[in-house]
Amino acid sequence: MSDKQYTAALDLLRRLDPDQTRANVANLISLEPELAEDLLAAVDTPLTVQKDPHASHREFLCCDYNRDIDSYRSPWSNEYVPELTEEDAQESPFPSDPLRQLEVLCNDSFDVYRDLYYEGGISSVYLWDLEDSTDGDFAGVVLFKKTNVGGEWDSIHVVEVTAADESRAVYNYKVTTTVILQLRSEKQNGLALSGNLTRQLERDAPVAHAAGDSIDAVHVSHVANLGQLVEDVESQTRNLLDTVYFEKTKDVLQQVRLANAHTAETQLNKKQHQDVIRGLQNL
Repeated sequence: MSDKQYTAALDLLRRLDPDQTRANVANLISLEPELAEDLLAAVDTPLTVQKDPHASHREFLCCDYNRDIDSYRSPWSNEYVPELTEEDAQESPFPSDPLRQLEVLCNDSFDVYRDLYYEGGISSVYLWDLEDSTDGDFAGVVLFKKTNVGGEWDSIHVVEVTAADESRAVYNYKVTTTVILQLRSEKQNGLALSGNLTRQLERDAPVAHAAGDSIDAVHVSHVANLGQLVEDVESQTRNLLDTVYFEKTKDVLQQVRLANAHTAETQLNKKQHQDVIRGLQNL
């Protein structure tokens, strides 16, 4: 794969209907399979949903961060769905035992957050150990999806957590948030809006007993810090969508309505003028 092909593929995706991003990515991969890994990692597509047969068919969200081959790891059972072969499962990525404990706590906590803020939908959290990093550093992704008859909201929060000093009393938290929004009118041939917005946020926060022997206290601190970070960046993103993008869309629609009204009025005046001329000619 050449950089030219990769750049051209990304450039093409920016110009195509964002509502069809998943299909467009699949088509590009079928044309050039070598682009698959890079495109799937670089292009954010709406989250898909699977059911975990190992956890009472509970739903979980799927993205490139919990995918291996054609299967997705469930945060509830830590198993891949569909099930991998024994050989593939041995080579598949899993979080370390301490990180898996934190992942379980994160999923339980963000499930409460989802219920309070989204009043429905699905949430999933996946964590993984960072390569060539000191003990305690990790990365992960927090996912939310809400669907109704009026559209879909997908938010993807990719986080990286590293110690800010040797004492490990303070950690640095970085988050890159992407919101994929699709709005549809219920009326036939109604208006449809699709797009995505990406923002980043970074801050340092203390971690309780980071140098002590209480791993539970460390996990609780991480969950609280991540929760505050996600809450803040989602609030900023929602405000930005509401005050900038939605307001701009309203202005554009208003201008279109005024232009259409002016055109209709002009046509009416022209018809009335023609009627007057025709009437005078008949005198």
